[in-house]
Amino acid sequence: MSGSGATTNTATHTETSAATSAATGATTSTGTDWGAWQESWDRQQEWYMPDREERFTIMLDMVEALVGTAPRVLDLACGTGTITARLLARFPGATSTGVDLDPALLAIARGTFEGDDRVSFVTADLKDPAWPAALPYGSYGAVLTATALHWLHSEPLAALYGQVAELVRDGGVFMNADHMIDDSTPRINAAERAQRHARMDQAKRDGALDWAAWWQLAAEDPVLAGPTARRFEIYGEHADGDMPSAAWHARVLREKGFGEARPVWCSPSDTLLLAVK
Repeated sequence: MSGSGATTNTATHTETSAATSAATGATTSTGTDWGAWQESWDRQQEWYMPDREERFTIMLDMVEALVGTAPRVLDLACGTGTITARLLARFPGATSTGVDLDPALLAIARGTFEGDDRVSFVTADLKDPAWPAALPYGSYGAVLTATALHWLHSEPLAALYGQVAELVRDGGVFMNADHMIDDSTPRINAAERAQRHARMDQAKRDGALDWAAWWQLAAEDPVLAGPTARRFEIYGEHADGDMPSAAWHARVLREKGFGEARPVWCSPSDTLLLAVK
């Protein structure tokens, strides 16, 4: 999963740890410390995206502003349940459905939220046109996703946006925080990328785990080894899809049925795009 990255500050670590602690409890019957895996995943992702928590804060600000503090949420391409953890820490009255295909990340998510009846998880391939039929609800107040849909190329992503528009209730929201590249500014893009990768290289020299190193640890864990092997059978090695501009995302979301769509947060490489039904 590519993105901007460097070391993070103490405030970010504290906020993230609080969200993780709110989502987790004691280790489960497997003896696995799911909270530690969540923490490890957060640190690995922050190597790419040091402003990761900032985008989550804005995302939940917009959820509160537009659909209130007890929304029914679809955590799309949920991974380990990162968004769900922060959602429930801030809005205890919310409910969340996480959907993903990755067996290893879903194992962490399910272990993390075991026994929490506000949360359910669905294994589904977002490229399968029938995936919405597996969901427990036909509509949601908010559909939220982060750093995941850049795995899709533009055509299947546009089709997915059409399905999302059908799942969001009138007045509800969709938000996607991801890499959105403006090809009209190549010099700016190149300079930003060079600086970001220099910072990532320094953080790695200081001991940060990257994507490959994190997955190596998962493959060596007795509980996650099997799901990790299945994950690589499904996906193979990591490969990005397309990363169209924020303007493309906003245009396609409006074409697919949303009334309004625009960025509500951005960094030099990433954007949080908000659409309202």
